[in-house]
Amino acid sequence: MGRDESTSSFSTLESAQEKDLSCVPQQYVIPTLHRSNLAPKEYANVAVIDVAALKNGLATRSRAIQQIRDACRRLGFFQVVNHGVNESVLNEAISVASKFFDLPTKEKVKLLSNDVHKPVRYGTSLRDGIDKVQFWRVFLKHYAYPLKDWIHMWPENPPEYRGKMGRYCEEVKKVGLEVMTALIESLELDPTLLTTKIEDGMQVMAVNCYPPCPEPEIALGLPPHSDYSCLTILHQNCPGLEIMDLEDGTWKVVPHVAGALQVHVGDHFEVLSNGLYKSIVHRATLNKDRTRISITSLFSLGMDDKMETAKELVDDKHPKNYRESSFRDFLNFLASNDIAEGKNFIDMLKINYN
Repeated sequence: MGRDESTSSFSTLESAQEKDLSCVPQQYVIPTLHRSNLAPKEYANVAVIDVAALKNGLATRSRAIQQIRDACRRLGFFQVVNHGVNESVLNEAISVASKFFDLPTKEKVKLLSNDVHKPVRYGTSLRDGIDKVQFWRVFLKHYAYPLKDWIHMWPENPPEYRGKMGRYCEEVKKVGLEVMTALIESLELDPTLLTTKIEDGMQVMAVNCYPPCPEPEIALGLPPHSDYSCLTILHQNCPGLEIMDLEDGTWKVVPHVAGALQVHVGDHFEVLSNGLYKSIVHRATLNKDRTRISITSLFSLGMDDKMETAKELVDDKHPKNYRESSFRDFLNFLASNDIAEGKNFIDMLKINYN
């Protein structure tokens, strides 16, 4: 299908992904090598962890910790069930996110910003009007912990956004703390090692909308990347996430598990583990007929708290492989680099001994 020259340029206020177009404008077209194959794909062999098992006695907890250890070593990704977040809370978060993205553009752009340091911002693609390749999404990012410090800066419309998204943030925070504690234990480290820093750390919400795309085979919602966080928990209304299989380097579809939340190991846990656990590389694919909403909760230490490799995991045979870094370091990296060009934060942290 040819490119329509009349759709070759869009201002941020009229992003192509929010228009009913018959083809994808040129600046959204992904190089052939990086396109998603929409033919039937192989599903990833993703572990499903029962969070309730972490509370049911030492033997049951030990088995669950082993499952987490195996999943993190093999893939850096797993799904959790019996996590304690009520289905109504999950559904209402998706619903209120959808209502926000359905608002008139003039309402949403009140929060428009390319400044990655802003605690609340709306945008399209990755960096509006800056990146060479644009991506088929719109998003709202906002800080969420402590909730009382940030919720007054969230959107006023729709009126129920703050209440329903706030409830979801509080609930998923509990899950995040529980899973992060288990991750530390799975590394055979003292679970109290980072307890206070994790409890008081950052929670950043990235609420994403991927509208229907007329040519989903030639565009992406997000390019391949790993998350800067210690841990990311994702909730979505329909499939669209693909992860990189560490064993064979191929893209795999994340299977749908009813009621599950998806857990990504982030860059900072790769640093903590000295590379035993890898931050999962993932991307967002598109759908021709359906809007996908995803709500990602990114958990890290405090803004200026440095994550460093655990000393217990460093010895003569296993030298320290990563530099320490903070959430602010990541924001500064993001402000000056284009991740669509393959520049990843974790690569900046690796120590080269050659």
